[in-house]
Order: sequence, then C-alpha cells, then structure tokens
Amino acid sequence: MIEQSPYDKLGVSEDATFDEIQEARTRLVQQCGNDQQLLETVEAAYDAILMERLRLRQEGKIKVPEGIRFAETAIQSPPKEVSSPAPQAPAWLQGIQDKPSLTEILMPGVLYLGLSCIGVFYSAVGAQILQFLLIVGVCSSLYFLYRKEQKFGRAVLLTATGLIVGLIGGGLIGSLLQTQIASIVTVEQFSTVLTFVLLWVISSFLR
Repeated sequence: MIEQSPYDKLGVSEDATFDEIQEARTRLVQQCGNDQQLLETVEAAYDAILMERLRLRQEGKIKVPEGIRFAETAIQSPPKEVSSPAPQAPAWLQGIQDKPSLTEILMPGVLYLGLSCIGVFYSAVGAQILQFLLIVGVCSSLYFLYRKEQKFGRAVLLTATGLIVGLIGGGLIGSLLQTQIASIVTVEQFSTVLTFVLLWVISSFLR
C-alpha cells in the first residue's frame, strides 16, 4: 500500500498556493469533528507541507509569504519598550514637599504680595513698620503650615529657616545691588520682600 503524500492527505496539488493549502486544512478540520486521530493526520500533513515550503524557501526556489506560520517556529511578539522611571526628588525633600491646591497657593500669595506692597510703595515706612510686617508674615506662615499637618514644631522650624535665610540673604544681595536699587527700595525693604517670597514658597509648597 502506497502511503499518501501530505498533499494527497489535504487534497491539494503540489503547486497549490498557500491560500489553497490553508483553505483545505480548514475544511478538513471542520469535517473531522471529534475524530482526534483524523485531526492529527490533517495537522501533520499541513505541517509537513509548510516544512517543505520552508526548506524550498531557504534554498531560494520559492517565495513564502512573511506571515506564514511554520511548525517549528513560534510567533515572537515585539520587545516591549521599558520606560525609564521618572527622576524622583530626594527622600528628605519628599518628606516635606507638598502638592498644594490653587487655593493653597493663592491665599498666601495674596497676603505676602500685600505685605510686600506696603513695605515697598510707602516711602514713609520705617524700621518699626517693616518689623511689624515681618511679624505678620511669620505668623501667617506658622498658620498656613500648621493647618496642613497640625505639627507646630515643624511649622516653627520651616518658618524660622525662611526668615533667617530671607533676612541674611536679602541683606547681602541688597548690599551688593545697593547702587542699582537705591532709587527704588532700601536694603531693608529689599530683604523684607525677599523674606516674604521665601515664606510664601515655604507655606505653599512645604509641609
């Protein structure tokens, strides 16, 4: 008894196209029903034909469509791009950094802007008035910081840091720029405004 070739088992000729081979396989699979042995015979014949076509393709004798599935190869999914993690702030900064709402930014901003305007645009402002404005700014910073997490000690520490850095830094910068700013503000007014800016940043974006 002569064993049937894979083409005979699928009922196609040796010069059949891949579409014809796939259609024959689909038709026979549907006809197999629950006959597992017959189904395996059809699949084996189909794979044998594909293997032969692969060999002919490697020898340059035929051209096989790129999307064809061969028995010994698995479809490989394209490698997934691994997104690099976004840079994060240092741990110590994350512990005090806040994500304020627009209201939490505007309320201190309006207050410190008003205090700055009073300290700058009133030429008759003296040292005592500037000191009073600083007291109001410090108390406001303590209020805004304490309201966030109810931690008075941290609120005092952050406010004191802003006050010291603002006054010392503002005094040094103001002294260096004294000739440029003399016609607008005094060194004391400049350091007071810079302190208000720092207190606004601290009370809005720190906790």
